[in-house]
Amino acid sequence: MPSNLLAGDVAEAKDESAPARREVILGGVAAAMAGFCCGEAAAQSGDAAARGRPEPGDQLILAEAEKEPKPLAPGDLAVNGEQVLAWAMQPGSGTVRNGSRLNQVLLIRLDPAELDEATRKRAADGVVAYSAICTHQQCPVTEWKPEKNALHCACHGSEFDPRRSGQVVNGPAIRPLAALPVRVENGLLVVGGRFVGRVGAPQPG
Repeated sequence: MPSNLLAGDVAEAKDESAPARREVILGGVAAAMAGFCCGEAAAQSGDAAARGRPEPGDQLILAEAEKEPKPLAPGDLAVNGEQVLAWAMQPGSGTVRNGSRLNQVLLIRLDPAELDEATRKRAADGVVAYSAICTHQQCPVTEWKPEKNALHCACHGSEFDPRRSGQVVNGPAIRPLAALPVRVENGLLVVGGRFVGRVGAPQPG
């Protein structure tokens, strides 16, 4: 220590530097907390979007390719072919709305001439969309019975007519499948409106 620097000077110098260090530390903590809060808010926002029901303008993507989204076009579905399971994907953010299984959508392409008026208005190039959740006990509706022109739930045998607004044609279910309007935008299938009807089964109480 230089001879001309007294012990009191050293203590004063340390005292003067302490507030500066505290400001730096507190500033770093504040920045970290702000980053954490912003990140948490963004995550919560993303989670909310993933749980949210399909919205108009959402793209429809192949459910089995949700990690590498594959937007669907009418040509991806054969007329009177098997149904395809899909999720809606929020445009811009790319958030796939798979945070609730009640959001899953089934798509099937039919002859437009066979659709009733209400169904035809919600369809695009013969493609109609419904909730993939049975209205009996919320099992997935995963089968197409072409000989019956019916969507089939393998759990308890409920069947629905996609040409007639998803009306029940067999089984214990008593309510039709919720219908999802679709349209074609830039050659791809997008959601045209919110679900028509209640998704899933009535809840007790």
